[in-house]
Amino acid sequence: MFKSFIAAFVSFLMLFSSALPAAFSLGKPVSKREIDMNKFTLVWNDEFEDDTLDQSKWGFEWWVTMRKGGYWHEDMVSVEDGNLVIRAQHFDVPLENRYYDKWHEQINFEEYKPGWYTGIVTTRGKYEQCYGYYEVRCILPAATGLWSAFWMMNEGVFNIDGSGKDGTEVDVFESFNYKDHWWGNDCVSTGIHYDGYGEGEQSASIGRYMLKNDPYTEYNTYGVEWSPEEYIFYINGHETGRLSAGGVSQNPEYLLLSVEFAGENGVQSSDRHGVGKINLTPNGNWPAEFKVDYVRCYQYNDML
Repeated sequence: MFKSFIAAFVSFLMLFSSALPAAFSLGKPVSKREIDMNKFTLVWNDEFEDDTLDQSKWGFEWWVTMRKGGYWHEDMVSVEDGNLVIRAQHFDVPLENRYYDKWHEQINFEEYKPGWYTGIVTTRGKYEQCYGYYEVRCILPAATGLWSAFWMMNEGVFNIDGSGKDGTEVDVFESFNYKDHWWGNDCVSTGIHYDGYGEGEQSASIGRYMLKNDPYTEYNTYGVEWSPEEYIFYINGHETGRLSAGGVSQNPEYLLLSVEFAGENGVQSSDRHGVGKINLTPNGNWPAEFKVDYVRCYQYNDML
């Protein structure tokens, strides 16, 4: 009831000024504009109906071991009851290192240590696509100090040339806002990044958008339509916003599903991206779980 009131209140505020929700740190309401699926054909998907992850579609090694305030490990990924599940929890004893022989000579390789663990899967080297519509149906992890995401990128993202045409990180959604869940601000963030991740990095965002359904207990869909002209983002089939900063990527990109802990050098800390301070005492939220019902990729009918 209270969440419905907040959503109605935000909609009321928007009648007067689109800037007011941001001023009150509220998510913006989703528009009534719906996506036209008749112009697309399904070309790739995973419904996660098997007992194990289909490794002809997904891999683990886009980034090994340490990641921001924790560690990525394949043991944190499973397929259960028709869902891909990425768990997040703390381990006092490091998980097994299966990457040492292959990656230990890499300059950025780090050994696993006690700390916070979670996971990632990616289609890099297995499935990459240019343009079309991409959608995930999922339940977000109910915990502070971390965030889940459905995103796309390619190696051109690292080129610092003043353009996103060679590659753009496209964040279909990132779930930074569980800390606000108690008062009804159930929203996700959406944006893009290009020109690497150092001093030359450039980015743009459409902001935060509110969901009517509880994203931490109920399934919602998050999608992006990628055309040669722009990226159009959707929640439950309704448009949230559009971006074309830097010029739209013109190269195929791979998909990623991930959970990350705030922090750096493998040490969890708040408050990266405003995710809130993590609760170090185990409670009902641990392990937190990111549950994905499906991932579907469509291509424009006239591009097949």
